[in-house]
Amino acid sequence: MNIPSAVFAFVAALLLGSLFHLIVDGGPRRLILYLILSTAGFGLGQWLAATQGWLFLPVGPLQLGPCVLGSLLTLLLGHWLSQVEGKTASRRGRL
Repeated sequence: MNIPSAVFAFVAALLLGSLFHLIVDGGPRRLILYLILSTAGFGLGQWLAATQGWLFLPVGPLQLGPCVLGSLLTLLLGHWLSQVEGKTASRRGRL
């Protein structure tokens, strides 16, 4: 992957994380979490597509389809896990 493709992938991953944060309305700590998760999921999707030879919405050397799917799945999983943690922490406060 060349430098312009890497920059495009990084910007697209950050955009997905920001949009997800806007939709679920989290705080500043959640924004950082979502940006990290989105970037990791985007990279995981690209890696998986490259190793398996998948071609879905290619943009140059970048496989945009698996990247977006990987990003969204990691964002949803991270959001769900962060909600579970918040509920157990609030239960501890009540006991």
